[in-house]
Amino acid sequence: MMDPTTDTAGYTGDASTAHASLESLRAEIAKAVVGQDPAVTGLVVALLCRGHVLLEGVPGVAKTLLVRALAAALELDTKRVQFTPDLMPSDITGSLVYDARTAEFSFQPGPVFTHLLLADEINRTPPKTQSALLEAMEERQVTVDGTPRPLPEPFLVAATQNPVEYEGTYPLPEAQLDRFLLKLTIPLPSRQDEIDVLTRHAEGFDPRDLRAAGVRPVADAAVLENARAAVAAVTVSPDITGYVVDLCRATRESPSLALGVSPRGATALLATSRAWAWLTGRDYVTPDDVKALALPTLRHRVRLRPEAEMEGVTADSVINAILAHVPVPR
Repeated sequence: MMDPTTDTAGYTGDASTAHASLESLRAEIAKAVVGQDPAVTGLVVALLCRGHVLLEGVPGVAKTLLVRALAAALELDTKRVQFTPDLMPSDITGSLVYDARTAEFSFQPGPVFTHLLLADEINRTPPKTQSALLEAMEERQVTVDGTPRPLPEPFLVAATQNPVEYEGTYPLPEAQLDRFLLKLTIPLPSRQDEIDVLTRHAEGFDPRDLRAAGVRPVADAAVLENARAAVAAVTVSPDITGYVVDLCRATRESPSLALGVSPRGATALLATSRAWAWLTGRDYVTPDDVKALALPTLRHRVRLRPEAEMEGVTADSVINAILAHVPVPR
């Protein structure tokens, strides 16, 4: 870890220390997860922006292990909820429980009262239960019986989902998708990465015991707060603001899209671009920062027209086309 007094890439004091600590996250998580650097970076960006992440991939590509390793490396509390068709909203948020000894109702907190909530296979539960997370994600509180109860800070929902073409899944409604800051796709590993995974398991790696795998805390909530303060100081020129707006407005005019990016999405892209600029060692945002975060920030905020979908068009291909055509500020 760097000395707190060191001046590195324009940052001093606590900000420099926070930057060094978060940079070391990738190596720490790699002790448990092979070859998912983009997803690790996306989760860190979400923490810096106080956002939430949707992880999509086929079963068995280490989505759950990735989130657990992140929590261990950041020394954060984490809880996991397996979303099933019979899951009730109170199973997530908590409920009032009658105490026969006192003849009173007391609140029993649900698993949402944690720093890092892993909502596993969120699209396997009906919309009523999916929507139970909306208040927690947006307001960072849970209201039961008219009483709001604040959630811990930091608080991040990392929801995993299988591709919607799988049986027994319920597509998330647009209102909830818009609450996720990023949608990260977790690909199948390369041949060499898969060999590394099998080799680790043959040598005794146990995904349920991250401490035995050598994963150690390299940052904590205080480091995150210092990093967030540094990200808030990253400057954005009027040209960059205009570029973000132009990209988002172009999605609303695309003939392939039935739903474009809302102003909330534009705000999200600006925030993630600032976080990425800080992580790469700058205190100002460039067009390349915006381009780097455009796909994960916007892909879940647009909806394809049925005819475009039938022709094989994807949200990513539409956004890439827009990135290629919208003029870049000099």
